[in-house]
Amino acid sequence: MDFELRRAKERLEREQKQWMEKARLKVEKERKARQEAKNQRDAIEAVRRSRRIDAAKARRKAEEQMQESLLTGRGIVFYRLLEAVPCQGNGDKIKLPPSCFTELSDHGALDKGPMYFQLLVVHGEGSSGTKPTGEENQGTTHSGVLEFTADEGSVGLPPHVWNNLFADITPKSPLVEVRYVGLSKGTYAKLQPERAGFSDLPNHKAILETSLRQHATLSQGDILTVNYGELAYKLRVLELKPSSSVSVLETDIEVDIVNPDASSEKSDQHVLLLLEFGVPQSGMVDEGNFVYYKFSIDSSTWERIVAENSSIEVKLEAETGGGDTDLFISRHPLIFPTRHQHEWSSHDVGSKALILSSKDKNFGAGTYSIGVFGFKVTTKFKISVAIQEIFHQKIGQQASSSMSHMETDTEQCRNCRHYIPSRTIALHEAYCSRHNVVCQHAGCGVVLRIEESKNHIHCDRCGKAFQQGELEKHMKVFHEPLQCPCGIVLEKEQMVEHQASVCPMRLIACRFCGDMVQAGSCAVDIRDKIRGLTEHESVCGSRTATCDSCGRSVMLKDMDIHHIAVHQQG
Repeated sequence: MDFELRRAKERLEREQKQWMEKARLKVEKERKARQEAKNQRDAIEAVRRSRRIDAAKARRKAEEQMQESLLTGRGIVFYRLLEAVPCQGNGDKIKLPPSCFTELSDHGALDKGPMYFQLLVVHGEGSSGTKPTGEENQGTTHSGVLEFTADEGSVGLPPHVWNNLFADITPKSPLVEVRYVGLSKGTYAKLQPERAGFSDLPNHKAILETSLRQHATLSQGDILTVNYGELAYKLRVLELKPSSSVSVLETDIEVDIVNPDASSEKSDQHVLLLLEFGVPQSGMVDEGNFVYYKFSIDSSTWERIVAENSSIEVKLEAETGGGDTDLFISRHPLIFPTRHQHEWSSHDVGSKALILSSKDKNFGAGTYSIGVFGFKVTTKFKISVAIQEIFHQKIGQQASSSMSHMETDTEQCRNCRHYIPSRTIALHEAYCSRHNVVCQHAGCGVVLRIEESKNHIHCDRCGKAFQQGELEKHMKVFHEPLQCPCGIVLEKEQMVEHQASVCPMRLIACRFCGDMVQAGSCAVDIRDKIRGLTEHESVCGSRTATCDSCGRSVMLKDMDIHHIAVHQQG
């Protein structure tokens, strides 16, 4: 009996323990479930809170960008992502698609004056305007707008804008972010040429001003290209005021041009080396290249040259070694004489000299450039400029002339055709016929020693006389076809005439701006063509100025007609 009661008690205790354990496990499971549910609710709330915070930040950033766009765009927000396409043109004015005109017009941008745009390169990673290390302004610049004729989805970039955006890279499908901005008028600019020689240009700041007329903006870090004839000078924009990007339309800008950086200066043949009177300089020139020098004649020196009947001698002494050179001289504003654009030249073989006489109408006070051209292999030379006294030579020539008039009883030699005194004519003719010979070429008639006559020849094409050894150089210099930068091919003499009168790339002094500029082709306007205006003068003369008499705005090219027709001023 006791045994059964004990077993029943043990079974009951065991069942109670099992029940209590099941109850504990159930409570623990419910507690864990509640905790997991709470954690899930907390996680969901954290995600929702994070999303609300991110959305708030995005709204705030969008509002800030909107405010910035409104500020930079003068209350106008315009943004496009377009494919960059190169196009022809000067300056920084881009071409946009017609839809941009519609959108800008709807925003009232056309009523706010000139339109300016910020251009940023969109890189492959999707970030715009990313700037590589060391390139402060790489991939960013500003521009004006030329017209709205580009294809939809593209923007036409002239060379200036393209080169500043993409530099040395050539992207396959370049994307550019075009954003409308407002720019302050510039008041100051500091520019640095990439190489020497720009400051040698006559009135180089006026040339820079002419180039800037084709631009609407300047951005710090940009490279500005200034053309002068066939030459192109690159200037880096170092500093601008009042901001790093400015408008250059209808504003006066103070410009500082600093010297090129010596560490990065590129060697270039278009640099003028200074020559002083009486101080020879040594140099070396490679075949096909030029070495340039300059010298100046001030007013007092010119007066002394005229008073003393002197001249300027430019002497070029070539060292032996098989090389040869040509010598060219020009007067500024033509600062770099070439083989077919110069005022004086010498093509003698070996050493040579040019005498500039005070009686030459093209010679006077001013600055002159000397071009030493390497005609054959690398040549070492010594060049000098000196004032040459010729007064005593003139006296000698006059005395000889006076003596000839004293001999009135003369006869003409049948061989050399010179007039000889009658008392010695027989002796002269006997000697002359044995030792001298007259060149029979039409128009020549020069008297030569018999041994010299074997080396005396005439060019079959132009008839000029020279020594046998000079034939090769003569044919190469005067009869080898030359190609003008405008594309026409002519011989030297025709080329000189072409580049002096009709070449569209010749330099002229504009009658309206006074700068030395490329003439361009004939004016498009028939009235301008009749007036003899070049292409540049036709465009430059279209600028307006205020008439001093009536205060009206009149085009510069019509100002003289306005004075005659309105104010009866001749």
